[in-house]
Amino acid sequence: MLETPVLFCFSPFIVYIEKFQSPLSFYLSVLKLMPDNSLFRVGGKNVLFIVVDDLRPTLGCYGDNLVKSPNINQLASQSVVFQNAYAQQAVCAPSRVSFLTGRRPDTTRLYDFYSYWRVHAGNYSTIPQYFKQNGYTTMSVGKVFHPGISSNYNDDYPYSWSIPPFHPSTEKYENTKTCKGKDGKLHANLVCPVDVAEVPEGTLPDIQSTEEAIRLLNVMKKKKRKFFLAVGYHKPHIPLRYPQEFLKLYPLENITLAPDPWVPEELPPVAYNPWTDIREREDVQALNISFPYGPVPEDFQRLIRQSYFAAVSYLDTQVGRLLNALDDLKLSRKTIVVFTADHGWSLGEHGEWAKYSNFDVATRVPLMFYVPGKTSSFANPGGRQFPYLDPFTHVSNLIPQGRTKKIVELVSLFPTLAELAGLRIPPLCPETSFDVTLCSEGRSIVRYFAPVEEKGDYGGDDSDYYQDDQEEPIAFCQYPRPADTPQWNSDKPKLKDIKIMGYSMRTVDYRYTVWVGFNPSTFSANFQDIHAGELYMVGTDPGQDHNIYNNSLHSNVLKKILAFLRR
Repeated sequence: MLETPVLFCFSPFIVYIEKFQSPLSFYLSVLKLMPDNSLFRVGGKNVLFIVVDDLRPTLGCYGDNLVKSPNINQLASQSVVFQNAYAQQAVCAPSRVSFLTGRRPDTTRLYDFYSYWRVHAGNYSTIPQYFKQNGYTTMSVGKVFHPGISSNYNDDYPYSWSIPPFHPSTEKYENTKTCKGKDGKLHANLVCPVDVAEVPEGTLPDIQSTEEAIRLLNVMKKKKRKFFLAVGYHKPHIPLRYPQEFLKLYPLENITLAPDPWVPEELPPVAYNPWTDIREREDVQALNISFPYGPVPEDFQRLIRQSYFAAVSYLDTQVGRLLNALDDLKLSRKTIVVFTADHGWSLGEHGEWAKYSNFDVATRVPLMFYVPGKTSSFANPGGRQFPYLDPFTHVSNLIPQGRTKKIVELVSLFPTLAELAGLRIPPLCPETSFDVTLCSEGRSIVRYFAPVEEKGDYGGDDSDYYQDDQEEPIAFCQYPRPADTPQWNSDKPKLKDIKIMGYSMRTVDYRYTVWVGFNPSTFSANFQDIHAGELYMVGTDPGQDHNIYNNSLHSNVLKKILAFLRR
């Protein structure tokens, strides 16, 4: 655990400081101030938990006018949708272990891919394990836990799952030469639209995952079992490999560059990620892009963005098929549906093409909850909740049923799902919880579901709809670096190579990040050893392009903070 004080600003101009022994002690002090709310408990419901790899909120229901996502929009139209949800670390394994255990990376001690929390940190319960212990049949399809060492090479089976997890047989082809290039040969490319009939086994991983998930839903319906089914979709994770017909939705002439495709002048070098994973792809290698800043040629930037959007629409069809199956089996009125992602992905913003940072584009995720009879009404008895919508023909004009701009964290998923299902809510973790099996470092966000007054319409904004407006929510995230300047291992440093940790706080007003010295042997940060800082006022700088950390306007506040930390 960290041994030094930590700070928090409740606004850019009013500073609240109290001495804490660790970041976790600060998190806990904030959470204890928050009120309780359990109006949305619906005991006895099934749970369908959908988690997507590398999906930023590039969706129609989040205001994107270009991306075709009618099925996810339809789910949003009957859900509570969180506009400002954040992951705790923008890389797959640490994020997934964090939200599935309800513990932050400093408690799971996983910042890379190479340790199993039950062995190297503590024997923490997981969301599916808790549901399993409460009588649910728990099942995993696709990428839920990150495969490999971080989930003990078995997706944490049998602790978390009632039956062995399912992985598509075609996963093994994802990084092989299956992308047809202009030369007619097969390559391992970043941009990889394919003819599904020509790829190995004639199918793709997410198609197989949908088919298996539907099969399991049929089994559960037949056996009349209460279930927790987690379905993890691969796309739009790179390579951007998807059925080529989805390109038709996004003519290249309609694809623009990112609004800020440059590296900000005030960006500390330690904060930059050099997107080494896409540099390993054959089509990117052929561009001979300089390291670490590039840039990627503009015509290829458009190709990447085009394929990312196409992959999102492909994902949408799989989500649509899965939700349609709930209707077919008459389970949609008996099943809570959660839709989220492990983190976002930069599409050229700040000159970056990956996750691996603390920026909103890397940490912000879609998050929505469909709760039968609570977030949607059954105005049409016997009607369908989720009829399949074809993105090639459907024009979506659906809007989210209940939207909140409250800032929330994925680490809150564990207590939130427990409360929605009517289970005992895991207690808040003590400051040191390595020996505590069941607790959460996040707090249930069900309190944000409840309207101030009972209304048939879940519209309206936060000012008149959601309770607890007096509190100041905050999202914490962090990212490790091996050095002060971009290196070939800056994106994914192994634990032994971590020298600096960037701790970041996102409020409604700003994002504040401080990069401090880190000792990987003791898992401790030294807040007296500050390497760099970032401060972005998101009201006037939503893209987080203008770092005013060293701006004289804020220097007095920052000097006070630093003086406090050094005491």
